[in-house]
Amino acid sequence: MLIRTLALSAALLAVLGTAPASAQVKVGVVTSSTGPTAMIGIPQKNSVALLPAKIGDLSVEYISLDDASDPTQTVTNFKKLITEEKVDAIIGPSGSPNAMGVIQFAAESGTPMLAPVGTAAVVLPMTEQKKWVFKTTQNDDIIAKALVGHMATHGIKTLGFIGLNDAYGENWLKVITGLAKEHGIDLIATERYQRSDTSVTGQALKVLAANPDAVLIAGTGSNAVLPETTLARQGYKGQFYQTHGAALPAFLKLGGKDVEGTILAASLMLVLPEIDDSNPSKKVAVDYIKRYEDKYGEKPATFGANVYDAGLLLERAIPIAGKTAKPGTPEFRSALRDALETTKELVATQGVYNMSPQDHSGFDDRGRELITVKDGHWRLVKD
Repeated sequence: MLIRTLALSAALLAVLGTAPASAQVKVGVVTSSTGPTAMIGIPQKNSVALLPAKIGDLSVEYISLDDASDPTQTVTNFKKLITEEKVDAIIGPSGSPNAMGVIQFAAESGTPMLAPVGTAAVVLPMTEQKKWVFKTTQNDDIIAKALVGHMATHGIKTLGFIGLNDAYGENWLKVITGLAKEHGIDLIATERYQRSDTSVTGQALKVLAANPDAVLIAGTGSNAVLPETTLARQGYKGQFYQTHGAALPAFLKLGGKDVEGTILAASLMLVLPEIDDSNPSKKVAVDYIKRYEDKYGEKPATFGANVYDAGLLLERAIPIAGKTAKPGTPEFRSALRDALETTKELVATQGVYNMSPQDHSGFDDRGRELITVKDGHWRLVKD
């Protein structure tokens, strides 16, 4: 009996010894890896596997859920992560409307939310609820200033606007209206469309009739292509501008010759070979792209980097929070929020983060490049 007991004990210890240790930090991730926003969500979901499994002395578990691009499912996923999984932080969701709909749940539960979305409305204007949200993409005004600056120096006097009829398009219209006025550019046509639209002929015809010098399209993913190709095929000959929401390979593939000459301001990742080695983000971006290619056999869209950068932000903040509280507690989540807010000079794939109580995006001009489409490829604007 003694021998059998010892043998059983040894076997049990062997099993326990090979079992994975329980994660000390739990991070929820919500992406739109299916549905209309999948071109954005897939590289974001794929990037989760590249996030650090251990940060300092703490192991990290990532619980990834798909919201199918549906804001209602986003809410369901958020509530599940908060109440059932009791996560310490959440990365996501992929879409701007989806993100706007869950801010209240992040705030009510005191759970830091790292939003890889386009609209600055998730963090601006700052409120008691939004203080729990950190945005891992460039704010609209940083991108817009580069675009309007280019318009002004190239003699653009009149501008048309076609934007998504949601939080992303709404904030872009607000930002561009103010900047255009400052630079003496008249906004003479304004049209909106839905993410699910398969035709924008009516909106395009109205913009075409106004005949502005240039047209700015505020869309994301494949949704950014439709207004431009429609206008181009209707004979519009002016200059097209796009936001950073169009910065993905599918824009070039779907747009083809109709998007030649388009100008946008976006991440240096689109034009890495042309970026000087002295740029602090180049090395980080190159490393991310290599790791992604090694795992998936293809280059990531810049949207995946927004999730990767969220991991870099957490990698810096978690050890700081861990000094004052234990993961899985409200105190740890609060300390994590505070640590994220004090992020200084964190070099990431698309720029350098400097957070503050007023700025939960943290990018400056180092977080953008002025880019054009030339011969079906992204190229730095030279003039």
